[in-house]
Amino acid sequence: MNDQQKEIQNTIQILKKGGLILFPTDTIWGIGCDATNAAAVDKIYALKQRDESKALICLVNDFKMLNRHVENIPEVAYDILRYASKPTTIIYDQPINIAENLLAPDQTLAIRVAQRSFCKDLVQKFKKPIVATSANISGKATPKSYAEISTEILKGVDYIVPLQSQKMSTKPSAIIKLSNDGVVQVIRK
Repeated sequence: MNDQQKEIQNTIQILKKGGLILFPTDTIWGIGCDATNAAAVDKIYALKQRDESKALICLVNDFKMLNRHVENIPEVAYDILRYASKPTTIIYDQPINIAENLLAPDQTLAIRVAQRSFCKDLVQKFKKPIVATSANISGKATPKSYAEISTEILKGVDYIVPLQSQKMSTKPSAIIKLSNDGVVQVIRK
């Protein structure tokens, strides 16, 4: 078993216990938890000091997992994801099989199909979506590297994936809202 596989196993044990992780997502360093565990989602809101009306993003590993957590995926979503030149998060109507407190007030959910190796492998082996929100207190700057993550965040998680030297993007994903009525809205480029 290589180091990455070992880290994935360690991280999954924390997620299964409802713990919070600090991990390299496919964009930036993120705080994560089991997206189906409402108590774990509450811990993220508390740690980030974030209003629960501001929804969080969750990660899936492929289209198959995406289909298990969105009732009706607009056909255009597949094209957007296939041809996107950067990681792209899509906000969907009618999410299912997910913690209720993860949903936005309008009952939508932001989901990204993970691209990076560690992140994608973690979600695949966990077999459930994982919350992935920036590793900062709400309203503060998003850290551009592990070294910029605040002590408060570092002490507030249950496990830190020790891949601090991993090259990360310094930009969050693009966000597009796809409504079932056909409306497409770019939230963040």
